[in-house]
Amino acid sequence: MDTSIEGGFADVVFGAQSVFRAIMDGLARPGTVQSIVSDAAPPAPLTSELGAVALTLCDHDTPVWLDPALAASEAVRAWLAFHCGAPITEKAAEAQFALVTDASLLPQLQSFGQGTDEYPDRSTTVVLATGHATRAVTLKGPGIKDRLDSVLPLPSGEFLAQWADNRERFPRGIDLLLVRDGTLVALPRTTRISEA
Repeated sequence: MDTSIEGGFADVVFGAQSVFRAIMDGLARPGTVQSIVSDAAPPAPLTSELGAVALTLCDHDTPVWLDPALAASEAVRAWLAFHCGAPITEKAAEAQFALVTDASLLPQLQSFGQGTDEYPDRSTTVVLATGHATRAVTLKGPGIKDRLDSVLPLPSGEFLAQWADNRERFPRGIDLLLVRDGTLVALPRTTRISEA
């Protein structure tokens, strides 16, 4: 059987509603770990979590940017085309969503669509599958009472400086969803992140 038509939600409505609720709860409470209950089974290297978010948020009106590993996979491109109908763009700045399988493949945050002051919703939401390396950080901002000290699977290197620049562009800027092992952590552009 054609693998492009396999691996979607067994129950499309329930699957999408469940993942959408986890995303919305995560955005409302930045830095908290949300469970993703999903039976999505996309072709590798697209992870189950990345696939579940794509099935929930992407459609024919949402251009998607794929990291080089995903873009090189015909099976992934065919799966996304069949299940989401989302057009694939090679230009990160044009993407509504970006799917990234590893932090080492994540471009500079400013290379993604930033939206405008009038239409900040036209920015890119980056969905990053993370590994098990973590960083101790402090989060502040809307949705967080006072502060949240947490250990999150954030990219290393200059990510925190890039995020600070992203925060300064408000209301423009990207939002970030971190996914791994059946979980999701949302970091909207309004969240301040510092080393703990």
